[in-house]
Amino acid sequence: MSQPFRVGDLTMHRIIEQVIPFSLPQDFLPSLTDAVLAANRGWMEPTDLDPATGHLVLCIQSYVVRTPHFTVLVDTCVGNDKDRPRFPAWNQRRDTAYMAALAQAGLRVEDIDYVMCTHMHVDHVGWNTVLRDGRWVPTFPNARYVFAEREFAHWSAAHSREPVPVYADSVLPVVEAGRAEMVSDTHALGDHIRLTPTPGHTPGHVALELGKGRCEAVLTGDLIHTRLQARYPELSMRADVDPVLSAITRRAFLEKHHDAGTLCCTSHFPSPSTMRLSRWGDGFRCDMVEP
Repeated sequence: MSQPFRVGDLTMHRIIEQVIPFSLPQDFLPSLTDAVLAANRGWMEPTDLDPATGHLVLCIQSYVVRTPHFTVLVDTCVGNDKDRPRFPAWNQRRDTAYMAALAQAGLRVEDIDYVMCTHMHVDHVGWNTVLRDGRWVPTFPNARYVFAEREFAHWSAAHSREPVPVYADSVLPVVEAGRAEMVSDTHALGDHIRLTPTPGHTPGHVALELGKGRCEAVLTGDLIHTRLQARYPELSMRADVDPVLSAITRRAFLEKHHDAGTLCCTSHFPSPSTMRLSRWGDGFRCDMVEP
């Protein structure tokens, strides 16, 4: 179980669904060379790179942010009962780990006031909905689901051209239930949470800056997936819709936060998943910290 931690007057929890050796590094990061991987293998194994399989280790998780006024769940992982034939480890899952982790954090689905998604990929919207009596319904019955309007417009347009299963079962049912709120990519939720645009991985991808009056922590979403991308910010991953923009966004993010001492809370880094940044040549070092 992940332990809660404090950021100013916020209490945060990591809700871990899965930790898996996910992909060969060169498949995940198409421009990664064998020489660069070999030069970094020593510090990557065994935490970031599984010695047995040679695969990058990724954590699939949500963050819960408890402000003095409301409780927010950020990104909702893969979910259960969903057809994901492209991803065998995620296809038709019937797993109790996610809901058990939520319960261990002292939370019920009814306790979530807002659900926020950094973007609408398969592993960030899955628990938006659950299957009930043959229909997809919102998992969190009292929550408003906050979506960046640019991200929603992108996937809505894509779905109108050709069905997008993730949008159909994990986003559209929330909208049809009247639980969605479309906001700008600089929207503020109360005094403690602000969206900031971080495009490239998807067109409307956002990060979340946390803290009252200043940015004390940031939830990165998928602007970075592995510490190797901090060392070499121009390494973009295979699912980035715009790899060039993704690299520009990532470097700008790293430049902004490395001097500020910001606690960076990543979506997919192995535990503890939280880091502070420092310079490393032309790139950056991720110093993993237990908050």
